[in-house]
Amino acid sequence: MNSNHFLSIILPAYNEQDNILYAFDVISNILSSASIPFELIFIDDGSGDMTYQNIQILSSKNPQVKGICFSRNFGKEAAIFAGLEASTGDCCLIMDCDLQHPAELIPEMYRLWQDGYEVVEGVKASRGKENFLHTLCANSFYHIISKASGIDMSKTSDFKLLDRKAVDSLLAMPERAPFFRALSSWIGFRTISIPFHVKERENGTSKWSVWKLIKYAIRNITSFSGAPLQFVTFLGWVMFLCSIGLGIQSLYRYFTGTALEGFTTVILLQLLIGSVLMISLGIIGHYISRIYDEIKARPRYLITKKCGF
Repeated sequence: MNSNHFLSIILPAYNEQDNILYAFDVISNILSSASIPFELIFIDDGSGDMTYQNIQILSSKNPQVKGICFSRNFGKEAAIFAGLEASTGDCCLIMDCDLQHPAELIPEMYRLWQDGYEVVEGVKASRGKENFLHTLCANSFYHIISKASGIDMSKTSDFKLLDRKAVDSLLAMPERAPFFRALSSWIGFRTISIPFHVKERENGTSKWSVWKLIKYAIRNITSFSGAPLQFVTFLGWVMFLCSIGLGIQSLYRYFTGTALEGFTTVILLQLLIGSVLMISLGIIGHYISRIYDEIKARPRYLITKKCGF
């Protein structure tokens, strides 16, 4: 591979009006110094501020900058795939618009791609400054998804450089609700990891709340794995074994003449069994809802405006 291969950088943005110009200045200076030809594709994920207007202004002055504006907030996964579909580079890099993914590593990731690696994956050596609850939720989520998928995702991130073959493989997948981090590991290809430390935001605040993280976790676990359905089966077997034990105890007391009314035991069993049944129905219902969404085959996102193309 030669140094003239084109790099597409995809930056999802949601209410990031203060980071658009800053991200462009930092990334363009680094890539120009490294003599790497590039394009920057900003995806405005239904922001309520001046994010897209700032992208338009930047695009009118810089031919390397392109912008896509969603009709509403469709989520980061949709923004990533919109950027991949719009990209024209021989390789694509996904990174956060707030530059918590260090732009200084881009030239090194690009060189590794030139050396023949088809997926260059940024792994978190540290998570930066996070509150305890956020860290606990994130660690729990990645532990569950790693166990469910059989892929170690404990330190994965969206900070990845993908060869065009890997990008095309991802775009060929028809899922309506794709999980980029898991799918980009699942596709395989020749992969190398590069550690990074999550940087502090220069502008603005994080748009992720604990509730959004929980919804994100549930959505992605169920979109990528059937493990929760297996958990329903596990609960069924637990209740079956408990029922055998209680049945043997009840028969023993009946035949020995020591049987009691056991009203409290009956109520507790009803509450326990009812809870297990409702949890199981909820998990099954969630998967049926996901199947329903897939069958409808609505587009992953709707674009209302573009600039720079």
